[in-house]
Amino acid sequence: MGLALEKRRPVSVNGFEMSDFGVTGRTYVIVGGTTGLGLSAARALIHHGARVGIGSRSEESVAAALATLGEHAVGKSLNAAEPGSVEELIDLTCEHFGDLHGLYHVAGGSGRARGDGPLHELSDDGWDYTIRQNLTSVMLSNRAALMRFRKQQSGGAILNMGSVLAFSPSPQHFASHAYAAAKAGIEGFSKSLAGYYAKEGVRVNVIAPGLVETPMSQRAREDEKIMGFVRGKQPLDGGRIGIPGDLDSAVLCLLGEGGRFATGQVLQVDGGWSVTER
Repeated sequence: MGLALEKRRPVSVNGFEMSDFGVTGRTYVIVGGTTGLGLSAARALIHHGARVGIGSRSEESVAAALATLGEHAVGKSLNAAEPGSVEELIDLTCEHFGDLHGLYHVAGGSGRARGDGPLHELSDDGWDYTIRQNLTSVMLSNRAALMRFRKQQSGGAILNMGSVLAFSPSPQHFASHAYAAAKAGIEGFSKSLAGYYAKEGVRVNVIAPGLVETPMSQRAREDEKIMGFVRGKQPLDGGRIGIPGDLDSAVLCLLGEGGRFATGQVLQVDGGWSVTER
């Protein structure tokens, strides 16, 4: 006679069942939450019972994302690199859903079209634009979230978007030196915040993906030489480019109760990029 397997109940921590990552009933803001990684995270949060506020530059992109996310999401167009923009999104989100529990900063992007590249080709405008879009915007959004947490007299979670290019360069295919500097700056900035605000119950972490299928990666996806490189550099799951959903579980953990004892960390979700010799 075989033994019947006992059905295990989800582990409960501080009132949250860990099967839902501890995000159920909580409110989050995603800066850059209308496409790619941000939209995928918004869907995952809502699926697990959270409510979200999303923002990006394009009004059309915000409207399209809200149409797919439904009643548990609000949003507005914004420029994350402009002071005050993220505060407005946080205010809107909290008006609808109550206190803020976490911020996920995804917004940023390539500065190639503005002059980012190898140092000997890097223009002043390329540097200024890329740093502002990818690093200054993080400072502004993180400050806005922190001020809201303090107003609420609560802790909270901040998760910032890094990149493997901050610590594992690809000189042949991804020589964007201002972008790499900005992403490395996000790591230092986040760890500094994590150390200073831990006593207030504020956790600050970074997620660092490899190459993922997003609008920003279109150039690479259309170049077969780059894609051949990526298949070897990211060897997990047969060797492939990432998809936004590959990051969702890590995002849910670090934003929710599942990551309650983690701060100042850089989690590499990169298909093996950072540990593969190529």
